[in-house]
Amino acid sequence: MSAAKSHYEVLGITRDASLAEVKTAYRRAARATHPDQGGDAAEFRLVSLAYQTLSDPSERAAYDRSYGRTSSRRGSSPEHGTATGARPAAQTTATGPDGGRRAAAGDPPRFVPPFTAGGDAVLDPAVASQQIHGAPRKRGLFTPQSRLDREARTVRLLSGKVLPHLPAARLVNGLHSPVGRGFVDHAVLAGYRLALVSSMVLPRGVYHWDGAGLARGGKILDPPQMGPLVRGMQEAFPELNVTGWTVIHCVEDNLHEPVIDYSRGADPASGPLVNVVNAANLVRELKMFLGTGPTPNVVDVPVLGRLLGGMY
Repeated sequence: MSAAKSHYEVLGITRDASLAEVKTAYRRAARATHPDQGGDAAEFRLVSLAYQTLSDPSERAAYDRSYGRTSSRRGSSPEHGTATGARPAAQTTATGPDGGRRAAAGDPPRFVPPFTAGGDAVLDPAVASQQIHGAPRKRGLFTPQSRLDREARTVRLLSGKVLPHLPAARLVNGLHSPVGRGFVDHAVLAGYRLALVSSMVLPRGVYHWDGAGLARGGKILDPPQMGPLVRGMQEAFPELNVTGWTVIHCVEDNLHEPVIDYSRGADPASGPLVNVVNAANLVRELKMFLGTGPTPNVVDVPVLGRLLGGMY
């Protein structure tokens, strides 16, 4: 047992476990770790903390919304996130860690840790096997229908043109922000890379993106503030490489419009923390970013479970 495990992993239960299952798991784990029974005191404290958190509905909900960041597993993956969110250097080897063929983006998903008969899993295998989780939902009584339509349009784009090329990718819609009281519209996890996606709808034309603002004809437009979300998610998931993307949909539903012109260093190829792209470029860039990691066919089950716990 490790302090790096989530509360669910410590108790050996799935994230949808009932209160009765939490109590049963706690009694079993407490017997195995209690110092009076020859167990380790540090492990017993982890078991006790896990039970205190998961047995209280409000504390459990807050823990899930925080993505269990107090239990982040630093150093557990083949690729670590960076403070800037920059892309890592491209792989120069065609072989995998075991000397065999390097995993490809189109390979069947490989679940880590693997599901075993009778084994403890933080997620049900059927849930972990789904590529799309959640959908655009209202936030309060006065949610504009235009926002729901825009988010639904983004879901269709990602599910129709990105996910089919990445069998291990998982799209999670509608998460609590790791900072403040906001939300993350969409998150796409593939291997140990995570793309956060927001959106706008604008008329066709040529817009200029300098890394801070979007301009057209002297008028400055402010896209969604993705920087704090990306940095907050990177802190919550240090084992991932996190980037942010704002897709600009065209009013006329043309994937290649509007056209985005970039200042030096602000284009996606430069690897900035936050990117602004049209729909066609989002598809191309996400397939590149998510599909070229060291292990793009991996589904990290505990990481996916933490993301699902953060859904609103």
